[in-house]
Amino acid sequence: MIAFGPVPSRRLGQSLGINNIPPKSCSYSCVYCQVGPTVKTGTVPRTFHAPEVLAAAVTERVQALRSQNEKIDFLTFVPDGEPTLDVHLGDAIELIRPLGVAVAVITNGSLLWRPEVRARLAKADWVSVKVDAVQEDPWARINRPDPSLNLAQILQGIRRFASAFEGFLATETMLVQGINDSPESVAETARFLADLSPSKAYLAVPTRPMAETDFHAPDVAAFKRAYSVFGTHFAAVACLTEEIGGDFGASGNAETDLLGITSVHPMTEDAVRVLLSKNGETWGLVEDLIARRLLKSVEHQGKTFFIRRF
Repeated sequence: MIAFGPVPSRRLGQSLGINNIPPKSCSYSCVYCQVGPTVKTGTVPRTFHAPEVLAAAVTERVQALRSQNEKIDFLTFVPDGEPTLDVHLGDAIELIRPLGVAVAVITNGSLLWRPEVRARLAKADWVSVKVDAVQEDPWARINRPDPSLNLAQILQGIRRFASAFEGFLATETMLVQGINDSPESVAETARFLADLSPSKAYLAVPTRPMAETDFHAPDVAAFKRAYSVFGTHFAAVACLTEEIGGDFGASGNAETDLLGITSVHPMTEDAVRVLLSKNGETWGLVEDLIARRLLKSVEHQGKTFFIRRF
């Protein structure tokens, strides 16, 4: 499904997701990825959906949600892979402009060394660029990049994008225990991000099921230390340390809503129950989707999450 949600977002309010990359085409295979590991990484942008097809799907979803009086704050490219691998990203952004909703893109920043990728991404109103580490070892261990990628080249590309982008620029740094949460790693990352002058810098820990189960969020002391370091460099630092609840948008079709959201965004049991209720559906639908091997449950940090099975 191309369009899903809206999803309650800690950064973007009610965010209608746009899945412009099928599972799972990405330049990274991050250990904490909520979509799962990348079987084969790639770095060359290509066609996944015709931009007209994508725009039509988003338009149809927006119209269905508006008929249900659902609020939409952002149209957000947050797919099953890296959104800038879509060669038509810029065209798609322009085609959904008439809907009158701000457009956001959440990217890992790994392809911003390509001028054409920077130009496509610059058409968005709000962009989040992920920078988990600026040192080779933690970057390689946490992001597990495509072998062709060069960290220095990536960082330079991010600098160039930040210096020219006229919209709202956010950065996100995900901390993983024992990899990028050391004082040295955090300090170097903070110094790099400060040079970008982002509108907001987000410091995060994994709150949803991860691609690799042997990795964990840093302890409280390490996170507080990292937050303190970030605070010396930025006026606007925000923490993403808790799984957000909230109100997932309902279109009237519970199965479509549930499978669309969980293909990209794991949902807690409580959130699933609320979505079912809004659609006038019962828990039997979840049991049916599990029996049909379209949905699976995963335990993480004492909570049950539901994830789309591919």
